[in-house]
Amino acid sequence: MAAPRKYPDELRERATRMAVQSRRDPSTRSGTFRRVGEQLGINPETLRNWVVQAEVDEGHRPGTTTSESQRLVELEKEVRELRRANSILRSASAFFRGGARPPTALIVEYIDQYRHEFGVEPICRTLTAAGTQIAPSTYYAFKTRPPSKRALRDEELLVEIHRVHAANFGVYGAKKVHAQLRREGVVIARCTVERLMRGAGLRGVSRAKGPRTTISGRGPDNRPDLVERDFTATAPNQLWVADITYCRTFAGWVYAAFVIDVFSRRVVGWQLSKSLRTDLALDALEMGIWTRDHAGQAVSGLTHHSDKGVQYVAIRYTERLAEAGAADSVGSTGDSYDNALAEAFNSLFKAELVRNRGPWKNIDDLEIATAEYIDWFNHRRLHGEIGMIPPVELEDTYHHNHPAPAPADAALASL
Repeated sequence: MAAPRKYPDELRERATRMAVQSRRDPSTRSGTFRRVGEQLGINPETLRNWVVQAEVDEGHRPGTTTSESQRLVELEKEVRELRRANSILRSASAFFRGGARPPTALIVEYIDQYRHEFGVEPICRTLTAAGTQIAPSTYYAFKTRPPSKRALRDEELLVEIHRVHAANFGVYGAKKVHAQLRREGVVIARCTVERLMRGAGLRGVSRAKGPRTTISGRGPDNRPDLVERDFTATAPNQLWVADITYCRTFAGWVYAAFVIDVFSRRVVGWQLSKSLRTDLALDALEMGIWTRDHAGQAVSGLTHHSDKGVQYVAIRYTERLAEAGAADSVGSTGDSYDNALAEAFNSLFKAELVRNRGPWKNIDDLEIATAEYIDWFNHRRLHGEIGMIPPVELEDTYHHNHPAPAPADAALASL
């Protein structure tokens, strides 16, 4: 409510009119302001200002009229309001970080943070005008009423969602977070996971394609393509795929070779190197063969599929495959679809570890991180292509349902 004026408008108009008329008569012109002011109880200087403003309004004296002054005050007020609204929208855009309407709880949190700077009513008015409906009464009601059962449950579930997301390299989206929570016995709907992750700013990692790095071997290659893009297997050690990818570090490029079992998507062998020599791919193969031998599993009869990279064409590599009793298979040159499963893992590896956890100082740092990643990938990461379970779990289930036959000498000893 505006403060009361010192003089009523009627008194101001009458005093101004009397002073103007008295000044028009030369005989009464002198001492007009003092005489009229004393008669009506008005300060002479105040009356003088009223008369001067009246003459300006009538066009008898240069200056800013009363209507112009009021318009200037209104324009200054509009400018202040616009500046405040722009500041509110900028801060809200940085706070919410999303195109969809944020939940009421998040809006209330924003108002709590900026209410002392902008005020509750201006914030609600600006957000409502921008399409985010929120009334001051809604804000105050939210602050005073006790939290609902859903809000309390959301807080509990959000703690679990943050835990699962952080424990899995921060790469899980809503689908895998939901699957992991269900595996742990947490009853929650997938849409609830999506809503809470969206509100908390959590999301899965995205993959991007990089340049092709395969260098074809020289000379003719008569090895057949035994896979023909059919990346399926009914048991472990039926089909392995191998490929090499690259990673950037501050110390230079690092190259990574992987060998993957198609049945379970398990990484059975891997190696990192600063060069693309044959030893890089051969070391990964040796690790894969050792992993299976150590578990008492034979790899004879295995089909090993790769591209026509010079590392896989090398005599030492093909001889090691023959020694292990594996059949060699290759795809066509420059065609990622002929080795799509291995390419897909390379894309995951670079998205979930190299870019997500980088940048990397050198090969030593990346090698330690890769060991941790492969251990997580094989034993704990939920894989969508095998029923949302880890690769090792799928292999354990297979071997439990299909026990290997005992060797002949062991059978005779039991008799």
